[in-house]
Amino acid sequence: MNEWNFDNGYDTAVQAENELTLRRYVAGVMRRVYGKMTLGLLLTAITAFLVVSSPAVLSFLFSSTATIWILFALEIGLVIYLSARIDKLSNGVATALFYAYSALNGIALTPIFLAYTGTSIAMTFALTAGTFGAMTIFGYVTRQDLSKIGSFLFMALIGLIVCSLVNLFMQSTMMEFLISCAGVLIFVGLTAWDTQYIKRMTAEADSTMVGKVATMGALRLYLDFINLFLYLLRFFGSRD
Repeated sequence: MNEWNFDNGYDTAVQAENELTLRRYVAGVMRRVYGKMTLGLLLTAITAFLVVSSPAVLSFLFSSTATIWILFALEIGLVIYLSARIDKLSNGVATALFYAYSALNGIALTPIFLAYTGTSIAMTFALTAGTFGAMTIFGYVTRQDLSKIGSFLFMALIGLIVCSLVNLFMQSTMMEFLISCAGVLIFVGLTAWDTQYIKRMTAEADSTMVGKVATMGALRLYLDFINLFLYLLRFFGSRD
């Protein structure tokens, strides 16, 4: 009887040690995710500031609507390519593509810095950071499975995109308000879901894929942050 207790205790100790090692490993990878995401946000902000500070670049960007559409096409193409080819890309190339996307997004967001006051942008950014931080912590620590919520949010996101496209033609103020409310709720939820998904993906990924997992995780959370910021800005942004 005593021998059985000893063996069970040994097994439990090994299991506890393995779990602790896994938690430390996941925490380390998640730090890389947040680090890359933060650098991506900084690159976006710096790029936008440099563009706003250059009349020549601004003139080139807004000289034709085709330039803006090409820019958006490049952004979408980069995200699709990175997501589809992540397994075949080297870690360095994947990281470079993520930062290239962040820089392109800084150029695309230039009109935001021209339309809204710096104070309202800073205030909204702080609010976004606080909300994002709370939800990503929740997604990281919760034991509740958010998979079902994530599936619902993904379908809601598709609906949000369709409604936004429709409202480009309708120009309805009420629909714009409802879209903004839905956008905030959707990306608040997606932040928690994506965090849990990245955490789970990290725990299951091969050690050789750690860098790529960190890059894709950074991209997902970067998109959540930027979209949450843009929707909140519609409520709290003050125009010049």
